[in-house]
Amino acid sequence: MEKILSLAIILGLGCIVQSQLIPQSGITVAQDGSGNFTTISDAVDAAPTYSKQTYYIQIKAGTYAEYIIVGVKKTNIAFIGDGIGATIITGNKSNGTHYSTYDSATVAIDGNGFIAKYITFRNSAGPSNGQAVAMRSSFSLSAFYKCRFEGYQDILYVHRGVQFYRECEIFGTIDIIFGNAKVVFQNCSIFVHNPGQRHSNVITAQGRGTSDQITGISIHNCKIMPAKDFNSNLGIKTYLGRPWRKFSTVVIMKSFLSSIIDPEGWLKWNNDTSALSSLYYGEYHNKGPGSITVKRVRWEGVHKAMNIVEAENFTVRNFINGEAWIHPTGIPFSLDL
Repeated sequence: MEKILSLAIILGLGCIVQSQLIPQSGITVAQDGSGNFTTISDAVDAAPTYSKQTYYIQIKAGTYAEYIIVGVKKTNIAFIGDGIGATIITGNKSNGTHYSTYDSATVAIDGNGFIAKYITFRNSAGPSNGQAVAMRSSFSLSAFYKCRFEGYQDILYVHRGVQFYRECEIFGTIDIIFGNAKVVFQNCSIFVHNPGQRHSNVITAQGRGTSDQITGISIHNCKIMPAKDFNSNLGIKTYLGRPWRKFSTVVIMKSFLSSIIDPEGWLKWNNDTSALSSLYYGEYHNKGPGSITVKRVRWEGVHKAMNIVEAENFTVRNFINGEAWIHPTGIPFSLDL
C-alpha cells in the first residue's frame, strides 16, 4: 500500500517552488551568492546541534566540489537539491590516493535522522583507484529520495543504522552497496559499469558479522541493469552479492534482473568458503532473464525461492519499522510486498 503524504505529492512534480520545502528552520546554499551560504559545509556548520525538528538546507543547482561531514551533533538535517544532475556533490578520494574506504566518502553522515532529496552524490576517482565512496551513512533513520550515487567500487556505504532509499539511482561496479546497516531499497535502479580488467561486478557486500545482529540489505521492486557504457562483449560477470562477513544477509524481492546477472547469482569472498552456510541470500518473485535460478550456487545459506512468510520479514513494515518514522520525511513508501 502506497503511503504518500501531500508533501510527497508536491515533491514528486519535479522542479517546484523550493520555498515550499524550506520552513522557517532552514537556510539556502547557492554558489552565486544568492543564498545564505556558498558552500554546503558552511551551511552544515551553521545548523543547530541536536535539533529535534527537521532543519532544511536547500542546495541550489551547481557542482559542489567539497567533502561534507554531517557530524553526530547535527541531527535531523535535510538536504534538498534542485534535482538529480542539477545539484551535484563531488569528490575523488580513494584507496588509490591513500585514503581508507571509510575516509574516502565525498559525503559522510554521522547524525541521526538525515534526509536527502533530489541530489547527486559522486566520487569521480575512476575504476582504477579501488574503493572510493560517494556517500557513507553511519547513523539511524536516514532516508534518501530521488538521489543518485555515482562512482565505481564501493560507492554506497550503508555503514550502520536503519536506512531507506526510494526511487534512487545507483551506479557502480564492485561491491556497489556495502556495509552493515538495516536498509531497504525500494523502487530504485542499480546500474553497473565495466569494472576494469580481471574483475567482476558485485551488487552487494553485506557485512553482518554475528548471528545476533539484525541487519541486512533488502532490495524491493528495483531494477538491476547495465549502464549505458557497459560493454557486454567483454564477458564481464555480474553477481548479486558476496559475503563481506560470516552472516551476510541480502534479499532481492519482486525486482527486475537483467541478463547481465550471472546464472550462479552469488559469489564467494575471495574464494573463502567459511560463510556459505551461515549467510542468508534470498530471492522472491523476481523477473527478467537474470532472475532464473536453475543454475544458482548450491550453498546452504542461499534461498533461491523464498516463500511469502520469509519475504515479509524484509519489507519496510517489518524490517525497518518504516511506518513509525518514514511518514514525517514526506517520502512515499510501500509498507508491504
